[in-house]
Amino acid sequence: QVQLAESGGGLVQAGGSLRLSCVASGRFFSIRAMGWYRQAPGNQRELVAGIAAGGDTNYADSVKGRFTISRDNAKNTVYLQMNSLKPEDTAVYYCNAEVKERYWSAYREDFWGQGTQVTVSS
Repeated sequence: QVQLAESGGGLVQAGGSLRLSCVASGRFFSIRAMGWYRQAPGNQRELVAGIAAGGDTNYADSVKGRFTISRDNAKNTVYLQMNSLKPEDTAVYYCNAEVKERYWSAYREDFWGQGTQVTVSS
């Protein structure tokens, strides 16, 4: 079973920074893409940033130039550096991973962490 555990959320003033981390643990063969999503009250969950195993990244337009996603494959960890935070960034942030649990199995994209709250005050 694969577990994803996020950390690093909190309360910050507008213009401030936070760094989120997500560690994958448990028994699995490999991880391909990893990403961060967020969900604000009343809104659907949306992609914030994604990173492929080789390091290619993609970002939501709303966070380009402010957020940076990175990963440490040796530690099965993905990070999200969030700078110049705005009140509209307030949401629960979720980690997602594309995981092959056994060498013979297909990659699955439905692994999620429990979420970490990010609150940006104005």
